[in-house]
Amino acid sequence: MVTNVTDKYLKMKIHILGICGTFMGGLAQILVEKGHKVSGSDKQFYPPMSNQLDSLGVEMIEGYEESSLPSADLYVIGNALSRGNPCVEYILNQKLEYTSGPKMLGEMIRDRTVIAVSGTHGKTSTSFLICEIFKAQGIDVGFLVGGVSDSFENSARLGSSELFVIEADEYDSAFFDKRSKFIHYHPDTFIINNIEFDHADIFDDLSDILKQFHHAVRTVPANGHILFHDGDKNILDLMEMGCWSNTHKLGREENIQLSIEEGVIHFENQQFNFGDLPMHGQHNLSNAVMAMYAAFLHGIDPQKSFSALKNSKGAKRRFETVFKSNDKIVIDDFAHHPTAISHTVRAAINHFSSQNILGIIELASNTMSQGYHGAELYESASDLEKVYWLNLSSKKNQKFEYDSINSLLGDLKKDIDNFDVILIMSNKDSKKISEPIIDFINSK
Repeated sequence: MVTNVTDKYLKMKIHILGICGTFMGGLAQILVEKGHKVSGSDKQFYPPMSNQLDSLGVEMIEGYEESSLPSADLYVIGNALSRGNPCVEYILNQKLEYTSGPKMLGEMIRDRTVIAVSGTHGKTSTSFLICEIFKAQGIDVGFLVGGVSDSFENSARLGSSELFVIEADEYDSAFFDKRSKFIHYHPDTFIINNIEFDHADIFDDLSDILKQFHHAVRTVPANGHILFHDGDKNILDLMEMGCWSNTHKLGREENIQLSIEEGVIHFENQQFNFGDLPMHGQHNLSNAVMAMYAAFLHGIDPQKSFSALKNSKGAKRRFETVFKSNDKIVIDDFAHHPTAISHTVRAAINHFSSQNILGIIELASNTMSQGYHGAELYESASDLEKVYWLNLSSKKNQKFEYDSINSLLGDLKKDIDNFDVILIMSNKDSKKISEPIIDFINSK
């Protein structure tokens, strides 16, 4: 049975299935902070999440054998698990108490002022920027973000203020609840960065995604706020489906609250230079503006927000320099969609304008690897001098497409002297690509 989890439950033993994912691992950290005894299972454990969990004393059990499942007051089942999993079947057969991670989190933050950041791209970056703004004002904001930032020790914490920032993705909640995660959060401020087709493993088409977003829009109270781009047709279509909250548009028209010009942020009667911020690309400018406006709605002066952003360390793996020598730079970025790839490519070309850039793109998401984006995917990186495509399941036979890291590295070693910048884009463990490249550069 599915249980309701509120603060009436004191010191429970809670076991999380799929604990090493960014969301479930973050939830585990918050549960530990609330005083619960937390353990978890997963197929494998890997940094940085495994390090965060270990530092909190969370028992980690590798694998899903029924015999390894510990007794608990409550089981939280991640969306990576499905029917047929031995632990899932045991929990169902024994009628043990279980719930989903998003439902549990939503219940724990029900009395908080929630800022939820959604969209196909920019969720992690925008969420951390908001948190950094509040942190700079001495506000101990709670958060759960699907990434890592040098500004915070962990990817989640309860916080002591009324504010809670959540990276609100549209992926499904659990095998028994196919609604998107963000349905459970009941945000007071709902940011929609953008909407495109993604997650082809759970959505049939864009209309399916818009339906889930509209379910979330319906949960925002009338005195709440929805922030979005006026130039995103899909979001405008979403708003036409019905909206009952205060809306704030980011765009170029005179009658809207926010506007962006190249390199400049116009915020009501104030102007800020994007060049003063430690980030690259128009998409990051958009994330910064969204963060500033969300903070403004919750009492932070824009000038104070901008000052905080000038010192921002941002999210890791968002155009992150992971190696730099006299003649080589290696950049790691999480881009996993044609739009995100094109944004990253444009940022790299603008930033390294006089240097030769080699792109390495791993087709790691279900949507990309299954070919749903077609020619658009390859076109998104066409402005680079050369691109290596790593896709373990691809059968498209594109030039410079590799079915293994070793085969890619073999050709890279022949090419590397022709390039100054190596730009890696993947939403999986990019270290398996970057580390052997860095080792080779150091060995030369």
